[in-house]
Amino acid sequence: MGIAIDENESESAVTLEGAIDIASAAEFKAVLVKALGTGKKLSVSLLKVSYLDVTAVQLLWSAGQQAQRTGMGFSLSGHLNEPISLLIAEAGFPTLPDSVLPASANVE
Repeated sequence: MGIAIDENESESAVTLEGAIDIASAAEFKAVLVKALGTGKKLSVSLLKVSYLDVTAVQLLWSAGQQAQRTGMGFSLSGHLNEPISLLIAEAGFPTLPDSVLPASANVE
């Protein structure tokens, strides 16, 4: 499990690695709150994620909604494996960008 944040003049980039679940939820939330507090575009890399539980998905969705409400940019990058994509769809979060979902995932 790894959660890192890198900031530059225009963006707060959060990188997730390994399993992001309830055990890392407090750390993940703190990083997202810090990133959202900068007022800069928030980007989250899911490239090295092996597992996301519903808590992590809820935090991502909430961060995206907050970024949208405040006019910040929000983006996700990387491709999720199919089990994670199915979890996202089953949890009722069909709004994650297609760029992070495998071609076979149907989340509409």
